[in-house]
Amino acid sequence: MANSSSHVASFVPFVFTIFLIFNIAKAQSNVTRGSSLRPTGATTSWLSPSGLYAFGFYPQTGGYAVGIYIAGIAERTVVWTASRETLPLSNNATLRFTTDGRLVVDQPQGQQISISDTRGIGATVASMQDSGNFVLYDSDRRTILWQSFDHPTDTLLVGQRLVPRQALLSCVSETDHSIGIFKLSMQSDGNLVQYPNLGFPNGPSTAYWASGTFDKGPNVTLNLDSDGFLYLLQNSTFYIRNLTKGGYPREDAIYLMKIDVDGIFRLYFHNLSNTSQNESSFIWASSTDKCRGLGLCGVNGYCALMNEAARCRCLPGFDFVNPESWSSGCKRNYTAETCKIQDGNEGNLSQMMTTLKNSRWEDTAYALPKASNQQECSLACMKDCNCEAALFTGDSCRLQKLPLRYMQVRENEPNVGFIKVYLSSVSNGSDPTIYTSIEVKKVRQVMFFVIGVSIISFAILILLLSGVIMWRSHVWAYKKISEHVNVQLFEDVGLRAFSYAELEKITDGFKEELGRGSFGIVYKGIIESSMKIVAVKKLKQELAQEGEREFQTEMKVIGRTHHRNLTRLLGYCCDHGPERLLVFEYMTKGSLADILFDPKSKPSWSERIRIALDIAHGIFYLHEECETPIIHCDIKPQNILMDEYGNAKISDFGLAKLLEHDQTKTSTLIRGTRGYVAPEWHKKLPITVKVDVYSFGIVLFEILCCRRKLDNNLPSDEAILQDWVYECYETNELFKLVNDADVDRKTLERMIKIGLWCTQEDPSLRPSMKIVVLMLEGTVKIPVPPNPTSFLSVI
Repeated sequence: MANSSSHVASFVPFVFTIFLIFNIAKAQSNVTRGSSLRPTGATTSWLSPSGLYAFGFYPQTGGYAVGIYIAGIAERTVVWTASRETLPLSNNATLRFTTDGRLVVDQPQGQQISISDTRGIGATVASMQDSGNFVLYDSDRRTILWQSFDHPTDTLLVGQRLVPRQALLSCVSETDHSIGIFKLSMQSDGNLVQYPNLGFPNGPSTAYWASGTFDKGPNVTLNLDSDGFLYLLQNSTFYIRNLTKGGYPREDAIYLMKIDVDGIFRLYFHNLSNTSQNESSFIWASSTDKCRGLGLCGVNGYCALMNEAARCRCLPGFDFVNPESWSSGCKRNYTAETCKIQDGNEGNLSQMMTTLKNSRWEDTAYALPKASNQQECSLACMKDCNCEAALFTGDSCRLQKLPLRYMQVRENEPNVGFIKVYLSSVSNGSDPTIYTSIEVKKVRQVMFFVIGVSIISFAILILLLSGVIMWRSHVWAYKKISEHVNVQLFEDVGLRAFSYAELEKITDGFKEELGRGSFGIVYKGIIESSMKIVAVKKLKQELAQEGEREFQTEMKVIGRTHHRNLTRLLGYCCDHGPERLLVFEYMTKGSLADILFDPKSKPSWSERIRIALDIAHGIFYLHEECETPIIHCDIKPQNILMDEYGNAKISDFGLAKLLEHDQTKTSTLIRGTRGYVAPEWHKKLPITVKVDVYSFGIVLFEILCCRRKLDNNLPSDEAILQDWVYECYETNELFKLVNDADVDRKTLERMIKIGLWCTQEDPSLRPSMKIVVLMLEGTVKIPVPPNPTSFLSVI
C-alpha cells in the first residue's frame, strides 16, 4: 500500500477523470420509443452527438451483431457486443426500442432477443453517449435504468469499471464476436486473474496471469482514465496496483483496454487527429509472450513461437479438428490399434513413445508408477494400455489419458513429456526439432529381425505341414465344438476356450455372485495359475435358443473389439451341453450404479465429468471405430463397470445389434431397459445408432445429479429426472439438480445442454457420438437445445 502522500497524488488524475466523464456524459444523442434499425439500409446505427461512437448493427462472421463501435476512425473498432451467445444474427433481424421501453432484437423465425434488463420498468429515452456508453433512462430522463458500462464484454473504456465478480471475455476471432476461450476476472478477494474460458473448473493451477492483490478485497475495481492510466482501486478511494503509469499522448486520443483473442489483455491508443489512416496501436500488454494463454491451441495441441508469431501445433499422430480454428484442438489422424502388452521389456512393437521436451499440461494423472529416470517413465506408459501420455517431472512419473489440456512447451520447463503413438503415424509432419523417439531404433531393429525370422520360419513350417497333412490328414479334421456354435467364430476371435470343469473350479462351484441380468448371472472367479480375478457370466439354461443367439452375439462383438472403455472378454465355454459361459476381466469397483446411487460413494464433480467422457468414448468406438458398427441397445449405469482407477468401461453386449457396412439402420423388437429406451423403439421407427445417444443422455443426467432416472419418493414434478432437468434449465435453476458446492456452473450448464440434445425425441436432432465427445471435451460450441419433447406434436 502506498503512503498517504502518494494517495493524494494519485487521487488528482482520478478526480480529473470523473470531471471529464461528467462533462462527456452531457453530450448525448437521444433515441425515442418506436425507433428501429436494420443491418442493411440507410440507417444501421444510432450515433453519439460527435459521431465518435455508434450503437447498432455491424457485420461479423456468418451474419451480423448488435453492439457499440468506434465510428470516428477509419478502422471500425467494436467495444461492446450484445447477446454474444446468440450470434450471428440474420440480415433480416431488426433492432427495436419498443413502444413499452424495451431494447430487443427480432429474428425472422419469431425469436426475440432481449438486450436490456430494466426489471419491468419501461425506459422512456435511450442515448448513445460520447463516452461510449449506451444508456436507457426513466421518465425523468435522469435516472439510469440500464447502461452498457455495467455489462462489459471484452473491452474496458475510459470511465468504465470492472467490478468484483465481473469478467471480460475474449472473442472467438477478430471477425466473430461470440464468447471466446479466455476471461479476465475481477474476483471478490481483490485479485485480477486471467483464466481459460473452456467450460472446465478454474483454480490457481489454471490461472496464467494475476495482479497479486488477492488480499485486498472485497471492493476492488479495475479502472481506466483518459490519460491511459490502468489501475486497481480499493473502496473507490485507494490505489493498490498500477498496471500502467499513464502519461501517454492525450491530445486527440482515446484509450481502451481489451482482452484479445489470444488471451492477453492490452491497452490500445487511437489517434483521432487523422481519420483517413489507421492510427491505432497497443502501448501496453499484460504479457509479451503470445503463447501465454492457456488453452490457446485446444486439447492435444500446444503453442510455439515462429518469427515472433504464435503458431499452434498438434501432438504426433494428431491433426487439427478445424484448421481454421486452432482452439478447437487436435484429434487422432488414425484409428488406434489394439493394445497388446507383452511380458518382455519391449512393450508393443506396433507402438512407440515420442518425447516432448520442456513441456507441461494439466495434471489429471490416474497412476504414479515408480520411475527414477525418463526411460523408466516412458516404458511404464508403453506397457500400460490405459496410458496415452506420461509426464516425468524429475521426482515423479505421471500417467495420463487423452485429451491433454493446457499444454505448454517452454525453454524453462524442466519436465519431459512422452506421447504414445503408432509406428504408422510417426511421419505426420510433426516438428523434428521438438520430437525425438527414444524407442524407434530399438523397435525397428527388432521388427527387421522378427520379419526375417518369420519369413524363414514360415517356409519351413509350410514344408512340415505339407508332410504331416499327407501322413495324417485325419488329424486336421475339425472337431465339432457344439451343435449350435460355429467353429470359425472362435478362430476369428482367438479367445481362450475354458472347460466347464475349469470354470466350476475357478468360481468355487459358482459360489460368489456378482450380479445378474435378464440373460444370466455373473460369478467371481480366480484363475489359480496367474491368481487373476475374473468375472464369469453364466447364461440362463431356460433361454436355450435365445441364450444361444446372445452367446454368439457377445462372442462376435466383444471378441473382436478392444478399447480402454470396453470390458475385455478373456474366454468362453460351450462344452457342457446347453451351458454357455463367458469369462471377462474383473472390475474391482463394481457397476456405475453401485457408486452413483449410494450417498456414501458419491463421486466428485471432476470424477463425474471423467466418467461421462469415458462412456462417450466407448460408445463412439462402437459406433464409428469398429470394423462393423455396433449398436449396444442397453446403455445404463448397471452396464457400466468401474476399474480400480475409477475408469468407466461399457459391458454386456448381449443386446448389441451389428450393422453391416452398407446398412445404417435396422428394425427389430424393442430391446433395452425401460427408461433408457429411445422413443423410436415404441414408434416402430427405424433403429439407428441414435438410440444409444438417447440412452447416453439419460445416463449423463443420472451421473450429473447422482440419482435415478425415476424416483417416486420425490415430489411429482421432480420424480422423472429428464423432465425435471429441462424445467430447471428453462428456469435457470440448474443448481437445484446437484446441490454441490464444488460444481462449476458453466460446466454444469454445458453438460445439461449436451444431455438435452442427446435426449431429443427426434433422432435426427440428436448429435452423433463423435460430436458428443467433442462437446464433452469442450472443443465445439453447443447451441441452445430445444424442448426434447417438441417432436411429440408432429408424430
